[in-house]
Amino acid sequence: MTRLSDTPADMLKNVETELQAMGAAMGFVPNSAKTMARRPEILRGFLMLAGSILGPGGVLNPGLKQMVAYISSAAAGCRYCQAHTSEQAHNRGVAPEKINAIWSYETSDLFTEAERAALSLAQAASSVPNETTDAHFDAVKAHYSEEEITELVAVVALFGFLNRWNDTLATTLEDSPLAFAEAHLASNGWSAGAHR
Repeated sequence: MTRLSDTPADMLKNVETELQAMGAAMGFVPNSAKTMARRPEILRGFLMLAGSILGPGGVLNPGLKQMVAYISSAAAGCRYCQAHTSEQAHNRGVAPEKINAIWSYETSDLFTEAERAALSLAQAASSVPNETTDAHFDAVKAHYSEEEITELVAVVALFGFLNRWNDTLATTLEDSPLAFAEAHLASNGWSAGAHR
């Protein structure tokens, strides 16, 4: 249930190319992008930023970036983005059992020390107030270059925007991420809430 009416078809037509590209990359066109289409410059600016962070030119593993985005979104409480990022992590090669165990990343054998450091930083950086410490950076510096750490923090910041956008607007979840989240996240307490 979104708090805004559906974006008129003529507004969507103005950004048809952008929406088709998103659909090709994600497997569906996100409702969040359809809402941004009311202001095409916001959608285009967002896509440029998101592409530079999540696109193929990145330096971090795409599956790791989606796990970071998932932890970040969960720490912020955005169920819409949790559904998206968990499904996208799976689509980028992360096994469902690893996604299910993500909140046990500190102790689970499914996670490497490098992943633990990245997820811990993401969780701390996404908390309000921010809980990041020098110890988080000491941990990630043991495994990642400063270019990789920059991208890691950029993922957290990008999803900070998306978490606020989607929770504020109560963006309705699309069928595919909703089904994935219900199948894989519900056992850990996830529900669609206002995003159904």
